[in-house]
Amino acid sequence: MRILIVDDSFLTREILNDLLSPYGDCSIAVNGEEAIQAVQLALEKQRPYQLICLDIKMPVLNGDEALVRIRELEKSAGIPPAKEAKVIMTTGCDDPKTVVNSYYHGGATSYLVKPFTNETLLVELKKLGLFG
Repeated sequence: MRILIVDDSFLTREILNDLLSPYGDCSIAVNGEEAIQAVQLALEKQRPYQLICLDIKMPVLNGDEALVRIRELEKSAGIPPAKEAKVIMTTGCDDPKTVVNSYYHGGATSYLVKPFTNETLLVELKKLGLFG
């Protein structure tokens, strides 16, 4: 599985990388702009990401805006909705408006509030069918 971890926090990137690297090949981006570049490059190489862990609040370009552009890239590449990357939005914010924006406007697959535990993330990955 190809995984993209996008977060402006070094500590969060390290935690996610340590947890997810046994399950796939992890790439890292520090903001939404880098995430878009990483997805575009992966699509050009015909090696799309299956999982993207995307922070919402980031400098340069936030996660919600990045997700909209990522979904546009996938659509332009001819990837049907059922084959799009599973996107877990991660944030310290748990207000309903944030959830609505990520799910309904951006096309997020799932949502986790920080700090989350390793067990919580693994349960979410199983729910998404990314591993047994």
